[in-house]
Amino acid sequence: YKMPEKTEELLEGDWLHSGDAGYIDENEHLVVIDRVSDVMHNSNNEMFSPMFLENKLKFSPYIKEAVIFGDKRDFVSTLINIDPIVVGKWAEDRGISFTTYMDLSNNPEVAELLKEAVADINERAEKDHFRIKRFAVLYKLLDMDDGELTKTGKIRRKFVMEKYKDLYEALYDESVSQKKVEAFFQYQDGQTTTVEAEMLFYTMEGIA
Repeated sequence: YKMPEKTEELLEGDWLHSGDAGYIDENEHLVVIDRVSDVMHNSNNEMFSPMFLENKLKFSPYIKEAVIFGDKRDFVSTLINIDPIVVGKWAEDRGISFTTYMDLSNNPEVAELLKEAVADINERAEKDHFRIKRFAVLYKLLDMDDGELTKTGKIRRKFVMEKYKDLYEALYDESVSQKKVEAFFQYQDGQTTTVEAEMLFYTMEGIA
């Protein structure tokens, strides 16, 4: 409104540049998935929306947060935060012992639960290149105080990728199934501690 230069950017003849990204489905309907500025392209220059896939993952009651990667890569991968309350109750009901979030995040039975969630998303993926091939469960919850989330709870993707660069690289090394990491924690009183943790990496079957 009252910004003619911006209006000129949006309008080209009879066309309106909305800034949205999407695709035409099998019924020839336009499906909008994200803003153009937020989409990624894999190594084959095929477009996908990380937020679109993250939201699909979070439909699972067991997944609290997810960070999708895959820009200029051969496949899509993700770091997952489990929901400690829901997964904790699930584990207790099955007699699975744990004391911390880290214990839960590293539990093979919890991993099988997540594999089912990821497999369900892959099975219903609108495009083959939307499918998630590799994932790992982060040993801590993403936190605003640690700079991983914005004040409104949105993922700071580039920050997360840089902070957990070794995990990001491990997601794209299919020979890696486990990796020891130095887990850094900062408490509300400002004190910090570092704990050695072992993270497990999982590859979904049938994904090229």
